[in-house]
Amino acid sequence: MTDNKRFALVGNPNSGKTSTFNLLTGSNQYVGNWPGVTVERKSGKYAKDKTIIIQDLPGIYSLSPFTPEENVTRDYLLSDDYDVIINVVDATNIERNLYLTTQLIEIGKPVVIALNMTDLLIKHDIFINTEKLSYSLGVPVVNISALKNQGFEELVSLSQKARPPQVELHYDERFEASLAELASATHVSNRFELIKVFENDEKIIERVALSAKQAEEVSDIIAIAEDIFLDDRQSIVVNERYQYLTSLAAMVESRSKGVRFNFSDKIDQFVTSRIFGFPFFLFAMWAVYYVSIQTVGIMGTDFVNEKLFGEIVPQYAQSLLDALHIAPIGQSLILDGIIAGVGSVLGFVPQIFVLFICLGILEDSGYMSRVAFVMDRIFRRFGLSGKSFIPMLIATGCGIPGVMASRTIENERDRRITIMVTTFMPCSAKLPIIALVAGSLFPNNSLIAPSAYFVGIFTIVISGIMLKKTKLLGGSVTPFIMELPNYHLPKWSSVLRYAWEKGLSFIKRAGTIILAMTILLWFLTTFNFRLQVVDTEQSILAGIGRVIMPLFVPLGWTSWQATVSTFTGLLAKETLVSTMGVLYHAKGSAALNTDMQSNFTALSAYTLLLFNLLCAPCFAAIGAIYREMGTAKWTGIAVGFQCAIAYIFSFIVYQLGHAFVTGQVGILAVLAVLMLGLGGYLVFRKPVYQAPQLAESVTI
Repeated sequence: MTDNKRFALVGNPNSGKTSTFNLLTGSNQYVGNWPGVTVERKSGKYAKDKTIIIQDLPGIYSLSPFTPEENVTRDYLLSDDYDVIINVVDATNIERNLYLTTQLIEIGKPVVIALNMTDLLIKHDIFINTEKLSYSLGVPVVNISALKNQGFEELVSLSQKARPPQVELHYDERFEASLAELASATHVSNRFELIKVFENDEKIIERVALSAKQAEEVSDIIAIAEDIFLDDRQSIVVNERYQYLTSLAAMVESRSKGVRFNFSDKIDQFVTSRIFGFPFFLFAMWAVYYVSIQTVGIMGTDFVNEKLFGEIVPQYAQSLLDALHIAPIGQSLILDGIIAGVGSVLGFVPQIFVLFICLGILEDSGYMSRVAFVMDRIFRRFGLSGKSFIPMLIATGCGIPGVMASRTIENERDRRITIMVTTFMPCSAKLPIIALVAGSLFPNNSLIAPSAYFVGIFTIVISGIMLKKTKLLGGSVTPFIMELPNYHLPKWSSVLRYAWEKGLSFIKRAGTIILAMTILLWFLTTFNFRLQVVDTEQSILAGIGRVIMPLFVPLGWTSWQATVSTFTGLLAKETLVSTMGVLYHAKGSAALNTDMQSNFTALSAYTLLLFNLLCAPCFAAIGAIYREMGTAKWTGIAVGFQCAIAYIFSFIVYQLGHAFVTGQVGILAVLAVLMLGLGGYLVFRKPVYQAPQLAESVTI
């Protein structure tokens, strides 16, 4: 065995690739980003042999890239940075998974197929002849089970000895004749590159450096092929691959009891049904937020806030500072600035961990894919694309990858709408705001926290309808096709790793951005414009806040602290809580809750939550919007639209709520009614472009 054998781990999403990587590497993992993009890069060393390096590539369905993840995977596979491709394949759906396999084999590098979930084949009454499969594809095939940790030593052993594919995959004779003519005209010998030239893949054409004469000959050959097949070049390739895979699957796969509903199918009859699908989704999200915010999560948060950062840390810090004879101004920086600010945010870490454990269970079990399918039915009724919900699901973790995930939407207008509304979903950074408002003003109400999630969805639907009926963004809706993975019991190691990574990311932000912000806030609340030490009410920040505050009085905010906190939230949403902690000099959640109760009513606190959920995201997410929109104009439109929606929605809720509670109807309440009427008109008016009726969602 040579030193530093390099394996590239490739597979479809939900094939068990990540679990395979985790089992192979254990704790020997290194996480970063691929150069030039924000796509996460995971690599590691084989736990039983540190000379074997494993590169975990982003999950993809094919090597025809549309997203940054797909581009990263293909660019890597076409490089010389690895020795062997380990292709993780879902054994319960080989026809769909082997589509990628055919492309990997055509690259010409050594390939080993890891047939995962083979332990489920018996339950599905499926038998796969791995010897026939290996012989037909010309590459080794090994059965593994990521769930039961089986077959991995054999997988590594075969990978160390793997050779380039011993068989060339052949398709329809007419297609093969076209490829032969292309090879003759271009002198391209690599089969993968040859087929990509046939597909008119720009990057591959640039890579093989065709001359003008060769490009002309290629166009003529493809035009003849399209006439013969009566189809376009991309569809020809897709059809040829699937025809080959259909016959291959029929040869290697057998079912003892024929086609029947499996366990997943039976569950889907309920969770994806027209009647029960959406109510079950609402119940699931209520349960997630109830557990993470109201019950289990609050136990840890109460301890961290009230005991750790409310008593233990301040007391020990005070004692240490006194012993070191630190000047009062220095003690104020540490106690009132750093500990109060950072501590008020870190106190919500237990709730965040519990939330991501719950979401990880839903994701790992296969349910979250069903949510996208269920929401597509709703979205399509209003002229929106079901594909838009995938970025929105991703945005519940972080708005940045959510915005970037919009690249998978082919229709440019649908993509722009998705970018403009995706960050309405509550991300992990907004969770401390949700927990603060729910815990301080609604301690016994289990509906407030999940309402943030449902408000996000409602706002997306309403604003999406409005945008879809405009001249700039109207048009027909793209169809939605997705694969639904089989249900399986969540693997706790994967769930905990997912929660740990998300939670750790939050803690890192608290230790960097929020720390810097709290120090700046301490300075602005301690000194006046003459740099004299003053009370908070006479500070620089108080002066700025009072100038801006009248703008937010119609939302029920009567303190300049709320206004300032909202603006600091543009840097990172969770800084709103740390800002509150600094401005109110709160030591622990109990003190901060008391300050919230003194400065807000239940209604005004909810509009504070509502506005900060819906307004422009953090600066990093705005940067992602700019990268995806491509122009400052459209970025400005997106950010302006988000801020306008946030303000109008909050204004309507407060003014109508205040009128209902007090029985007093003023000019602002009348204005709120007029705004509500205008919103109804924008929603129900006839669209500029009438979208045609689409067929039902399609699942594989």
